[in-house]
Amino acid sequence: MYQALYRKYRPKTFSQVVGQQHITDTLQRQVADGQVGHAYLFTGTRGTGKTTCARILAKAVNCQHPIDGAPCNQCAACRGIDDGSVMDVVEIDAASNNGVDNVREIREEVQYTPAVARYRVYIIDEVHMLSPGAFNALLKTLEEPPEHVIFILATTERHKIPATILSRCQCFEFVRIPAGEIVARLQQVARAEGFELEERAAELIARLSDGALRNALSLLEQCAALGNSVTQGMVMEIAGLSGREHLFEVSAAVAAKDGAQVLRAARELAASSQDLAQVTVELLTHFRDLLLCKTLPSPESILDAPPDEHALLHARAQD
Repeated sequence: MYQALYRKYRPKTFSQVVGQQHITDTLQRQVADGQVGHAYLFTGTRGTGKTTCARILAKAVNCQHPIDGAPCNQCAACRGIDDGSVMDVVEIDAASNNGVDNVREIREEVQYTPAVARYRVYIIDEVHMLSPGAFNALLKTLEEPPEHVIFILATTERHKIPATILSRCQCFEFVRIPAGEIVARLQQVARAEGFELEERAAELIARLSDGALRNALSLLEQCAALGNSVTQGMVMEIAGLSGREHLFEVSAAVAAKDGAQVLRAARELAASSQDLAQVTVELLTHFRDLLLCKTLPSPESILDAPPDEHALLHARAQD
């Protein structure tokens, strides 16, 4: 059965996780030292590895032959957790299981020792979706769970988590993955899948993914369906972009205070069925680059634009 690229190349050990070394190193050392906490909260934007790290941690604490705190991925426990046959590791989507009754079921289950694993692990995704009553029901169990239970909560909206829950968890903030690391991972996947990926195409995918590797792999997969060589043009076509000339046209019109030209450019983009939301994101990035060129003597290392546009940006920034 066909698997999407983001599932096929999902990391299976801490060392394979991209862009979150500050977290994976800590978790692996805790497992190796036998200092695993009873409750964790993973926060950060979508597609940065929260659920993946939760699954790896669940394997690591239950692995029969751990390697310096990392799962071996060969023992019965690791294989069972990977294929979902180990019932002691439970994944719950709080978006659809957010009531008091759902949490009460967990409270009843945690009293029983694991069936086959060392720890019973509950991974609660989108935990901010729990109702106030469900959070209150979870609170006591989270504060003093049995020794054989570990809770791993994941959310994209930390500000919605009650302070009483936060204070009982070890909190880890997942950051947006740097574009360079996304490009390297995309090239690695392309080689494994047997198709070519242009460097500029990989850089464009990385920019469009906004730091989320899952988004980048999904876009790469769409482009790869068009042929054995993924080009920048393919990425622009799939993403609904029309090239980058319009960015300089709009910034020139803004510099000249020509509002009519800006509106004409917007109308032309809309008439050509471009994704105006994505165009807006690109335009904001373009003005960011212009600001950097205007204020910094050597901003090249932090510009989002491709290198062949740097001279144009410096010239336009003077306007």
